[in-house]
Amino acid sequence: MTKTEFRLRVFSLSERLFPMVSRMLGNSANAEDVIQDIMMKLWIKRKAIAKHPNIQGLVFSTARNHCIDILRKKKLDINDSSFQLELVKSEHGREALEWKELNTIIKKIVSQLPEQQSEVIIMRDLDGYEFIEIAAAMELKVEHVRVLLSRARKQVSVQLEKTYNYERV
Repeated sequence: MTKTEFRLRVFSLSERLFPMVSRMLGNSANAEDVIQDIMMKLWIKRKAIAKHPNIQGLVFSTARNHCIDILRKKKLDINDSSFQLELVKSEHGREALEWKELNTIIKKIVSQLPEQQSEVIIMRDLDGYEFIEIAAAMELKVEHVRVLLSRARKQVSVQLEKTYNYERV
């Protein structure tokens, strides 16, 4: 794989990696450094990468595994670096307080989901990844990703309903 091919087929994906890496590590500044490390690792293996049938999947799974390795080394819990759910809404009075409360409730619900469901809902709904990208990063079939996302969304919905019905009574 030449320098130009690498830039087009691998390095061009680095911007798409940023949301996932940033969320997993819980730090945007760290994410940039880690993405550089990942790209260096992939550059070293560029000859093998050129023959790989799914380069995009390889890049995403390499990034995810690299982040998990970093977290293990630092003995951090993936859930501690939880996602940043930021809804852009009005900053005025009661409405802002309600959105803040909703964000807190959703974070709690998502953190209680099984690990794969939590990862899929965050990658799809917050990071904006496509099903095929999530499947490649998590080394799952696209159909399985869809099932995990459906179950996660249903569980979030059920838990939100329970929370709000409890508060009404």
